[in-house]
Amino acid sequence: MQKVALSEIIVTNPYLRTETDIDSLVKSIETVGLINPITINDKNELLAGGRRYQAMKELGWDEAPVQMVERNPLEQELISIDENLVRKPLDKMELEQCLNRGREIYEELNPLANKIEVAVKLLTPEEKKAEKEEEENDTTSFAAITSEKTGLSKSVIKSAIKRDALSSEKIKEARGLGDISASQANEIIKLDKEQQDKILPYVQNRTVKDVRKIVETAKLDGLDQAIEDSMEMTPTPREFVLLKTTTKKMNKLISQIILEDIQFEGKDLNIIIKDMKKLMTEGQDFLNRYDEDSFVPHSQDTDDGYEESSFQ
Repeated sequence: MQKVALSEIIVTNPYLRTETDIDSLVKSIETVGLINPITINDKNELLAGGRRYQAMKELGWDEAPVQMVERNPLEQELISIDENLVRKPLDKMELEQCLNRGREIYEELNPLANKIEVAVKLLTPEEKKAEKEEEENDTTSFAAITSEKTGLSKSVIKSAIKRDALSSEKIKEARGLGDISASQANEIIKLDKEQQDKILPYVQNRTVKDVRKIVETAKLDGLDQAIEDSMEMTPTPREFVLLKTTTKKMNKLISQIILEDIQFEGKDLNIIIKDMKKLMTEGQDFLNRYDEDSFVPHSQDTDDGYEESSFQ
């Protein structure tokens, strides 16, 4: 194994993460040493191992164990992307960007591999079934090889790639700020990027079901009509949307615990029971206020109703 002075290693690679928390990594290297060397090219440019590089610097090492590779620029970039995908988890936007760029490079380097279709298409049930079967049998596409490395499903990888490839910069910015979800973006990207920017103010704080309706109207009757229709919709408060998704998950989890007779006597049990009792009390107050069948508030102060909807 080669060693190179840390001072001679060039750290300019945009995929490197050198500003993340490395306390646990530092302790690990102190205890068992550096298990995996960092990767550099023949110009001493760091390709993979940004966190390990930072940890060695913090520990005061003069030299770093390195693996030197001589590859073309695209292959070097793919090495850096691979490192990002299989190491410390990325945030959702970084993940999508890395997956899409990795797909572009991989398909250029492997022209015979199965290509990932980034366009959004309306498929018949038969076409969807055929596409799913093709996906299950796929072993050569970027989604297939990345699925094996990361544990993410091929469909999740493909969806992430499409969101990055088809989203306008404003949509990506809104995603990063948490103004819209991935599920909402999956509907919005059915429009071209110029239309996405124009429709954005009218789909924020909307359920996926409402966003789907607005996008469908835009495609069939034009953007102006879609905007007009959206302004007539009664928006579902974000809190109600979150409440529904959380309640669904809790019901499923509680059913699983009861059905499988999962036993637990740890110290957290009393806290869980206390919180469940509080939830039951506040849940009953909620049910007393809202009619379960119509979602119409019992209060006579307002006539606003709440359409049942969910993120999908």
